[in-house]
Amino acid sequence: MFDCPLFCVSEFGIVPTLFAAIWAGRWWYALPLIVSISLVYGATRHEHLVPILANAYKSAVWILLFMAMIFVVLWIIGMGL
Repeated sequence: MFDCPLFCVSEFGIVPTLFAAIWAGRWWYALPLIVSISLVYGATRHEHLVPILANAYKSAVWILLFMAMIFVVLWIIGMGL
């Protein structure tokens, strides 16, 4: 069993472990994927730019919230290991 602290020390000072994992990990690869998926999904629903961007924003928020929920569930499960 390994220890999972709630806070860690990084170059930004003392930050929560979850935020340190987001800043230091491969989470940045998800941003271009979320943007491109949201824009393509919005473009398949509408033809004009404003509705495409509005739908892309809603889709990106939905995807981010879903990914955050999955991340929290997996993190909670991992705390029990």
